[in-house]
Amino acid sequence: MKQTFRNIVKNKYFKWFIGSILVLFVAFFSFYVSIYIGLWGPVPTTKQLSEIKQSEASEVFANDGELMGKYFLFDRQSITYNDLPKHLIDALVATEDARFFEHNGIDGQSLFRVFFKTILLQKASAGGGSTITLQLAKNLYGRNDRSNVGIVVTKIRESIIARRMETLYTKDEILTLYFNTVPFSDNTFGIESSAMKFFNKHTAELSIAEAATLIGTLKASNYYNPRIHPERSIQRRNIVLSQMEKYKYLQPTVAETAKKDSLYLNYQYYSHNQGIATYFREHLRKEITQILDTLKKKNGGHYNLYQDGIKIYTTIDFEMQQYAETAMLQHMAALQKDFEKSYGNKAPWLMDKKLIQRELEKTALYKSLKKQKYSEKAILDSLNVPTNRQFFNYDETIDLQASVIDSIKHYLKFLNIGMLTVEPATGAVKTWIGGVDFSSFQFDHVSQSKRQVGSIFKPIVYAAALENGMEYCSYFPIQEVTYGEDYTPSNASTPDDNDPYLNYSLKYALSNSVNTIAVKVLMETGIGNVISQAQKMGITTELPEVTSLALGTAEISILEFAKAYTTFTNKGVPSTPYFITKIEDRNGNILAEFKPSQNKKAAYSEETRHYMLDMLKATVNEGTASRLRSAYGLRNDIAGKTGTTQNNKDGWFVGITPKLTTITWVGHDNYAIGFKNTSMGQGANSALPVFAAFYQLLNKDTRFDVYTKARFELVPNNIKEKLNCEPTKRDGFLKRLFSNPDKNKQGKKDKKGAFFSIFKKKDKN
Repeated sequence: MKQTFRNIVKNKYFKWFIGSILVLFVAFFSFYVSIYIGLWGPVPTTKQLSEIKQSEASEVFANDGELMGKYFLFDRQSITYNDLPKHLIDALVATEDARFFEHNGIDGQSLFRVFFKTILLQKASAGGGSTITLQLAKNLYGRNDRSNVGIVVTKIRESIIARRMETLYTKDEILTLYFNTVPFSDNTFGIESSAMKFFNKHTAELSIAEAATLIGTLKASNYYNPRIHPERSIQRRNIVLSQMEKYKYLQPTVAETAKKDSLYLNYQYYSHNQGIATYFREHLRKEITQILDTLKKKNGGHYNLYQDGIKIYTTIDFEMQQYAETAMLQHMAALQKDFEKSYGNKAPWLMDKKLIQRELEKTALYKSLKKQKYSEKAILDSLNVPTNRQFFNYDETIDLQASVIDSIKHYLKFLNIGMLTVEPATGAVKTWIGGVDFSSFQFDHVSQSKRQVGSIFKPIVYAAALENGMEYCSYFPIQEVTYGEDYTPSNASTPDDNDPYLNYSLKYALSNSVNTIAVKVLMETGIGNVISQAQKMGITTELPEVTSLALGTAEISILEFAKAYTTFTNKGVPSTPYFITKIEDRNGNILAEFKPSQNKKAAYSEETRHYMLDMLKATVNEGTASRLRSAYGLRNDIAGKTGTTQNNKDGWFVGITPKLTTITWVGHDNYAIGFKNTSMGQGANSALPVFAAFYQLLNKDTRFDVYTKARFELVPNNIKEKLNCEPTKRDGFLKRLFSNPDKNKQGKKDKKGAFFSIFKKKDKN
């Protein structure tokens, strides 16, 4: 026997075999050591692993804590182990690593199988055997080299990381790290982000079926994406449930019940151009970036909005914002159809070649080709080549074969909108709509756009008049007056225009938006006094010192103008709109807090404020905004003002309720395109209906009773007595006898060269 053994040992083939084994062992050991010491790339040290910090998405919250959106490079939010429901952990372990609680992070047999199959057998994939800890290592440090040797290097590197992590962290901590870093469908990282995106639930609220659905996607996140492939997702979910049953995590009856659950998704879009309040979130992003630049971490570095998991709390009311967007889309879709129909086949976006050319020249592609010295014909030929494109439409997104020129024509037809709701007592912004669709039109009509404000400027003129001594029961003739040589403001459709002896009260003139009287009131008050009054009410834009200022020829943003209108329900004090309440770091430490402005200086007297509210209430009850009552049935306490600019370019409506102020603008971004007629373009038709639909929705929701059922304060008796003015008065016999009704009246100039009216008349009763 011994002789046989000696013969075997002396056999050259045996020696060759043993030698080969030793060589392979030494080679593998050397190979392993080379990876361990970092010759194939750095391996995280124990210290580095103990300080794992993954980039986290920053979150934006509404005033009630509802998640509105995120800013991220990788969509991830971290949670603690206590936030993980047991059935979620069971689903993961049963499906991905049944012996997770027994091993030390590495399956040795699997590792050697990868080595031999890849190197010796030249198989592209060694497959199988990865533990949760190894997957965590992969999630944390990624895989760059996909070659055969690269896969082996990566696997060994991950095994080193896994062993180190098992010595540093408990199993519970490893599970927490895993759930916070693992990639799910739709480029979402971490279970919390995935739960919120697909089910609009926090992780702790996931049902057994929902947890199994998300765990099922880990095998192939796109292939089993429940949004794209619901049937595959259900099949995979049921396999996960079967695994849970197999490993005794679920009773058979519970597993079967879960398998019968339908797949109901409550999908949330958190990308920058989708979801709720997209324009607001983009404006917020710019503001937050500037704020974070002023804040420093303990180590002296600056915070990164896309990586540091900042939590931003805002004043936006989530439900109110949803109602505002619903109302906006409902009205704008209908208005758009009427707008296109009014132009028919002769629409400028189809027929005006110069207009289309100007829009083409603004595109990046046109500028690029022009810079490369291509001829105009070559550029136009290039821009006429059709490709696959998606076009925005209110009903649905349209997929078409279309050119750049086709795209220009399509988007040039759309009207747009800006809408803002502010709480006048604090300045807190409750809703913000910057346009009809952020992915298609990224220009924000709340903060970026400055448009002529039209007749919504008139209340400032009237407030200035009252503050400068004009009596509330003052009357002005409706008759046109020429100022200078060529400026003769006229009225849109006042039935009494031809009556030279009829005079309107301030209240009647403002509530019916009479242009001729607005200019007369401005000239009687003085342009300088009106501008001063506007500044006191919060207007910072430089206003033109022209007669037409009374009709709103100044260009002002919605965000700025909202401040002026808060004065009517805030004791005359302008409230500065604000929208951030606080900013926290990922650990909940407050980085900055924001409070309402402390401005206490009233822009005008309480008496003037009550007079102005009386006029603005009349606008809704019997004036240009009366359709709020007649057509939309609103019975709330509402004051307001409509506005329309020259040639029907802009439609405005400001809705004032005791605890909310809402400003809405509707128009076209291109000044060359306006509404076809006044009946369509006037603020009462283009802008007011959005406010009306918005309040109809608020009225149906009892949660908003504090706003919708609020009442304007009682008018003091000493002021109330002065409100009883006749709406109209006719000139007396003697004035009619000695006046020339056919002569166009000429305004006179004061010492500074400004024209003023000579037609003021006071009630003597």
